[in-house]
Amino acid sequence: MSSRIRVVVAKPGLDGHDRGAKVVARALRDAGMEVIYTGLHQTPEQIVETTLQEDADAVGLSVLSGAHMTQFSRVVELLGQNDAQDVVVLGGGIIPEEDVPELAKLGVEKIFTPGATTDEIVTWVRENVNRD
Repeated sequence: MSSRIRVVVAKPGLDGHDRGAKVVARALRDAGMEVIYTGLHQTPEQIVETTLQEDADAVGLSVLSGAHMTQFSRVVELLGQNDAQDVVVLGGGIIPEEDVPELAKLGVEKIFTPGATTDEIVTWVRENVNRD
């Protein structure tokens, strides 16, 4: 059994821009984590299915389209329905500061906004995602 952190990086919804998600996925991989990138236009159901199939420790969601409240909350809800509430949910993208506290209440543990460095993201994942 691998002791490396496993992270699913996903682009929920119709957002077609994935450069940031790919940069983060590469940084996590370069830091020694196992990364599963789902590609564009994923539904919350597809993201959760991949997360469960891959036995991921965390799922990172990237949204630039403004649909973060509905997309992120649905992923958290589906993880709970599948007894996977121990999966750490983090997100990034164009997310207004005023939405961050509400996302935290919904169960999103960390939001990285534009300007966050890959070092910050890697460090946060290492410190907050445990591989049992």
